[in-house]
Formats: sequence, structure tokens, C-alpha cells
Amino acid sequence: MTNIPQEMYNYHTWANQTILGRIRELPSSVLSQEVNSSFPTLAHALSHIYAVDQMWYLVLTGMEMPEAFQATRPLNERVLESVDEYAHAYTELAEQFSTWFQSQPDLEQSVLLNNPFAGPRQTRRSEMVLHLVNHGSYHRGNVSTMLRQLGHASTMNDYALYWYQEPAGSPS
Repeated sequence: MTNIPQEMYNYHTWANQTILGRIRELPSSVLSQEVNSSFPTLAHALSHIYAVDQMWYLVLTGMEMPEAFQATRPLNERVLESVDEYAHAYTELAEQFSTWFQSQPDLEQSVLLNNPFAGPRQTRRSEMVLHLVNHGSYHRGNVSTMLRQLGHASTMNDYALYWYQEPAGSPS
């Protein structure tokens, strides 16, 4: 049986690397070029996606959400110098998630999530993973719009395209 939250996280990882691959094809200056959009630069948007992913990882592995939010707040404001640095950071975090998924016996277990923005709520771990994926999709949309505003095409990174990608290590 397919583990839907883990499969969606795998899609999220693929989509992040896909959009980073597109940005890597452009002049390196595009990462820090200012744009009038949801974020001042592509680097800020990428930092935000990473920071929120890291925050949810901390929550999923046992940290209370207010503490996880505070711990990752600096990541949200720190911009990296290159697409390769973002790709490396995203890959390292994906490896941590992979280890967590392998050790996680029950994603349907409900835990008390003390959301500092909305209050406490019993929440399944699977819901948190799906929220993380949805959040990333939303902000990759911002990145695509920002690329267009900067005069560059984006790249398709929809879940329906992911279905057709060869799994890592598969023969071509």
C-alpha cells in the first residue's frame, strides 16, 4: 500500500529540485534580483520554503510548534548565495525526512499541535506532512510568477508531471 503522505513529500522534494534546476539555468544574478512580488527576491522565497519545511520537521520529530517556529525564524531571513547552496540544503533536509519516514510507525497518530497563530488542535502527523507539501506548492507558484516578472519562463512542477518521472536509480 502506498504511503500517501510520504509520496506527497517525495513529490515536494522533486518539485523543489525541479524549480531549482530551472533557476540554475539562468544567470546567477536572478537569485538576488529584486522584484515587486510576494517576496523581494527569489532567494527570499526559497529561504522561506526551506525554513517552513525545517520548522515542520522539528514539529514532526517532537518539538513544540512555538519553539520550532522561533528556532527556524533566522532561516526565513537568511538568503543563500547560490542555487547550489539551496539545492544542497533542501537535499540534506529531504534526507532527514527520509530517515524520519522510515522510523515513523504511525503517521495517523494524532498529537496536540500548539499553533502560535491559531491555537491548540489535535492533528495527525499525516496532516502536517500534507500541509508542508501544500505550502511548498503555493510558494513554488510565487517563484514561478517572480520568474515571469523577471522576464524568464518557469518550469512545470505539478504533481501530475511527477507521476511520469522515473524513480531514482531506475533504468532509462
